[in-house]
Amino acid sequence: MTTVSAAAVTRRPLPHPGRRPSTFDAWLTLAKRRVALSARTPREILAPLATPMLFASVIAPALAKMIPTAGHGGPDYRAFVIIGTVGLLIPLTCAFAGIGVIVDRTTGARRELLAAPIPRAAIVAGNLAVAILTSLLQITVLLLVGLARGTSFDATGTGFVWFAVAAVAFTVFAYSMAEILANRIPTQEEYIGLTPVVAIVPWFLAGSLFPITSMPVGLAWIARFLPTTHVLALIRYGLLDRQAAGLHSIWGVSSNTTAATLSLLVLCAWAGMVTALSLRVFKKASVT
Repeated sequence: MTTVSAAAVTRRPLPHPGRRPSTFDAWLTLAKRRVALSARTPREILAPLATPMLFASVIAPALAKMIPTAGHGGPDYRAFVIIGTVGLLIPLTCAFAGIGVIVDRTTGARRELLAAPIPRAAIVAGNLAVAILTSLLQITVLLLVGLARGTSFDATGTGFVWFAVAAVAFTVFAYSMAEILANRIPTQEEYIGLTPVVAIVPWFLAGSLFPITSMPVGLAWIARFLPTTHVLALIRYGLLDRQAAGLHSIWGVSSNTTAATLSLLVLCAWAGMVTALSLRVFKKASVT
């Protein structure tokens, strides 16, 4: 009989459990994944830039010729329209990002992502980061093309901060709305059919092409509750209208800073409320 001593037994080490990725690592990986899916070809990179270039180089100058404002004491109408375009670009960009959510849910990697040891909120946050990046890129192109076409802005350091914070907060709101719809609507066709209602109709009511005081009283009051109205008033205050005419038409207060702060609070409240709702809807859709 052969005896085996305890010392001769080779102990196999227990497998080391995999390290759970941190929330930041998960978010960064998911954001990179969404960038890779959204920018696989040069066409996918350049196509989103066509709309801001068209508005800044063709549509805004044409409208400025039809509606001249020289000598009327107001801002240049070309700059007025260019900045107003931000209220359309961001919702459209976020709405298109929502299509990617539907694709992931129906035929993509949604199930694999849900099975991974990562917070589910990181999936939404990764997509949101790319929507913010794309929106800021479009706004940058819009303003640069406007400057190249001779449009003048009146931005200061403080004004740029108002503009940047308002644009990011509005993007968070717009993408969260798209996330809700993408998780609640079963098909891409139905989702695309709702895009004009969600992205375009509020833009026409929010003072994009004319002040809200030019509309009937009832519509003007509806416009005061729209986040698009507040973001346009804020970015015009930051980049163009130091008199804050758009903010005063909303609040009717004498202090520019007070009016801007109130609009920013409204915008952040919309963004926070809709973001919380989008996370709840995503988690509910993930278990059905």
